[in-house]
Amino acid sequence: MTYDLFIALVVFAAIAAFTPGPNNTMLMASGINFGFRSTLPLIFGVMIGFPFMIACIGLGLGKVFEFYPIIYTVMKYVGAAYMLWLAWKIATARPSGENGAAVGEPITFFQACALQWVNPKGWVMAVTSLSAYTVAASYYSCVAIVVAVAAVMGIGSATTWAMFGVGLKHILHDPRYFRLINLVLGLSLAASLIPMLWH
Repeated sequence: MTYDLFIALVVFAAIAAFTPGPNNTMLMASGINFGFRSTLPLIFGVMIGFPFMIACIGLGLGKVFEFYPIIYTVMKYVGAAYMLWLAWKIATARPSGENGAAVGEPITFFQACALQWVNPKGWVMAVTSLSAYTVAASYYSCVAIVVAVAAVMGIGSATTWAMFGVGLKHILHDPRYFRLINLVLGLSLAASLIPMLWH
């Protein structure tokens, strides 16, 4: 991979990682509802799960989906149903107690890893980075670089969005604002599935 191509990959990965999407919406919602410590499994799930997905696609799993598209179709709709359930849980979360923590359980590490496979923004990022920033002559080393860059950007973006949620939590003392923010986040997560379900 040339220096220019590497810089282009880093810029692409930074923009893609830090802009809003399902992962960042869930991270912010978890920060608001459960605090930073309880959001750590979600953070690590995103940080590890997404680069792992890129590696799997880059090493040939994408071909399996081409030959057996029914597998991806089933994954897509089961995953979408689960994400819609998560969107509902976020949208209807209510504060309880003096600390403003929401009722319910934060997303686990394995749930976060699994959700990467039905994240439409994640698929676009993975396929784009693998097709645009790899060279045939050194394909596997390029895949390793793409995975490493995604992991580094994931650390920064996941932590930033979770901390943003934690910061909002301290501002949202009025339960009405707490519920409004959760409703907006839940609707945003549900809306993010539209591109995936239309294709």
